[in-house]
Amino acid sequence: MPSFTIPGMTEKQGRQVADLLQKQLSTYNDLHLTLKHVHWNVVGPNFIGVHEMIDPQVELVRGYADEAAERIAALGVSPLGTPGAILKDRTWDDYSVGRDTVQAHLGALDLVYSGVIEDTRKAIEKLDDLDLVSQDLLIGHSGELEKFQWFVRAHLESAAGELSNSGTSTEKSAASKAKASGSGHAK
Repeated sequence: MPSFTIPGMTEKQGRQVADLLQKQLSTYNDLHLTLKHVHWNVVGPNFIGVHEMIDPQVELVRGYADEAAERIAALGVSPLGTPGAILKDRTWDDYSVGRDTVQAHLGALDLVYSGVIEDTRKAIEKLDDLDLVSQDLLIGHSGELEKFQWFVRAHLESAAGELSNSGTSTEKSAASKAKASGSGHAK
């Protein structure tokens, strides 16, 4: 238990906020590793565009991890950035697509972003009565993550606004369905 926290908060409140932020830290660490994995394993037409689109996302998500960790430390708690912390906090499956096409990876990555964004929005809601500064931090992260997902979805969207991976619930099925669409348009 911390022996100090942010002025104006109780140590209990500080711990609650740090616990929420620790889950975000683990999520961000997992996400930036997953993005790098995609960066290294994407192949096929449009490879270079997607390969280069991923790196700025990796850097920003690494920055989000750093911001979350620094806020945890300011709350008087030790942030955990180890692989074990990621595994302990993980409520999702490990990324399941290896070397594959642009469409397959983007189909799977869309589901990853959906999960991260949903979890981030839940944390934002929980912070409403606890800490507006930490909430503001996550609101900023969420806006950028939603923009990244839009970049991903632009490759999956048809002119009619349908996603080629729609109706899927696993990364493998999303990858398979998006890949089968070939051109990125829903059939």
